[in-house]
Amino acid sequence: MTTTTETTPLIARPDATGKAETRFGSGSWLRWAVSVENRILFAGFLITLSFTFTQVPLFYVFHLMTCNVYYDSHPPFEGPGERCSRDEIAAGTATQFSILGMSTTMCGTINLFIAGWTVKKFGPRAALIVQTVVPAIRVAAQILGVVAGRSTGMMIIQCTQIITVLGDIYLRETELTIVGKSLVVNIIAGEVVEPERRTATFGKLQGCIMLGQGLGFLTGGMIGDAIDIRAPFDVAFVSFLVASVYARVALPYISPESMSDGKAKKPGQQGVSGFLAPLKILVPQRLRLADGRLTKHYGVIFLGCGIFIGVLATGYAPLLIQMYATAEFDFDQANNGWLMSEFAFMRSIFLIFMFPRIIDLGRRRWTSRVRRNWRRRSCSGAAIQNIDEDGVDEDDSIISAPELSPQTSAVECGPAAPVQQSDPDTALRSSRDAETKTHEPSPYLFDLVFLRWSLLVDGALTTVAAFATKSWHIYLAAFLLPFGSGSAPAAKGVITEMCAESQRADALNAVTLIENVARLATQGLFGFVFASLAEVGKAYATFFCNAAVAVVAMGVLLFSHFPPPGSELFDDTHDNNSDNA
Repeated sequence: MTTTTETTPLIARPDATGKAETRFGSGSWLRWAVSVENRILFAGFLITLSFTFTQVPLFYVFHLMTCNVYYDSHPPFEGPGERCSRDEIAAGTATQFSILGMSTTMCGTINLFIAGWTVKKFGPRAALIVQTVVPAIRVAAQILGVVAGRSTGMMIIQCTQIITVLGDIYLRETELTIVGKSLVVNIIAGEVVEPERRTATFGKLQGCIMLGQGLGFLTGGMIGDAIDIRAPFDVAFVSFLVASVYARVALPYISPESMSDGKAKKPGQQGVSGFLAPLKILVPQRLRLADGRLTKHYGVIFLGCGIFIGVLATGYAPLLIQMYATAEFDFDQANNGWLMSEFAFMRSIFLIFMFPRIIDLGRRRWTSRVRRNWRRRSCSGAAIQNIDEDGVDEDDSIISAPELSPQTSAVECGPAAPVQQSDPDTALRSSRDAETKTHEPSPYLFDLVFLRWSLLVDGALTTVAAFATKSWHIYLAAFLLPFGSGSAPAAKGVITEMCAESQRADALNAVTLIENVARLATQGLFGFVFASLAEVGKAYATFFCNAAVAVVAMGVLLFSHFPPPGSELFDDTHDNNSDNA
């Protein structure tokens, strides 16, 4: 029996093993559940869920409005069948939805710059609140359009997309991408999460976004069928308000002045220069090598090109698999809905549970392999030459690492490499040299390797759909495709490590901008390719074209490397005198 005194704390403290003894057992699960990382992940899920409630109902709303407008100028419907099942109505619906997609695409791209500027001006939490309050206003205006109906209702809904400039929803015919909100949440995660966990957290965050998207697709349509066509918009409005309150209460405050490394921005960066700062990321970086020489680093440029080509190859896959299933296996809207829900849920499972473990295991094994070859070469006395930034020996492709100092070599090699005795001053000087010359192999090297190979895996899995001969094969392809979807969070993790700390927010903004432009390009490119191949009865060959472009993306990424060990990146926060030091 435990003896209590006047000095016994009322709340149990952790014991020597780090476990708290409470009446309900260990409270570690509760601390984990309310940790700042999980609060950020839930914010991504909740806001995405709010956006996707109206995705399926919007299409149905346009369909009904177009149908009513058609019969205003045509004889009433008579006979068997569905009243709105006419080619003229389907064409009108597609036209209205295309106009909606084009307007929100342009406004969503502008929103990227506004969201990035808002982050640096007012802080990421305030920017995220804006990204949720403004869409709530947009949904409220859309409710008026739903109530008005017909041509007036369609005009109101089309005009409300201008609000996308301030709080975005980037809508396409079969996919929804929330641009500015995703950027801001990723910035918050990048600021509060430890550097070693950024890549994994970016993956989990994208997984939570996909989970909210898949759940929103299903529940939005179900709410509309169970109640009425307006109900999903009402639910979305309330959900946005709840998400705004949650962002204000649950997410940490990060001041603009303390962003990244706490260096204040120059006055000029608060104007047009700061607004276009993400574009400055995509230029050669100034680099000071360990020996003092100044040079240019092109790693970010090749990384951006690889990301663009990678999204060009893989970004069309969700739409492509639906179009192919509809053309070859007569999938209807319900089948495509289940298909995309399966894709979203599987992708979220992979990114939340599997991707972080792959990154962690890969980093450990990659780093240990680097160190093992590092010790082997140092102990053998072999000269280490022609080693690129990834630690790969260009002569024999053996994983290697920067040169060890004599003292470190002695520690690693043991008796086989004895160190000569010297006077204390020499030993102290050698110790300082060891601190300068010795560089531990960076674990982020694996992130870049993973990014390269994930594109290749994504392309290979995409080709699975080309061999489908039955409808269930399409569902199998949708099940397998998400296992190659780790390239986007890996790219975010890599670019945040390639750039200076003060440029982290702009780097994430640049990646999002590249992905957005690439998604637009892939629609035009592979839409034309699919149409051309479908005319000759070889629509399946489009999947092989996707895989070929993915291989090109991997080839481009082979030219992207981290800055050499011991080097220093320059950014706008450095004084001009530092360039001439």
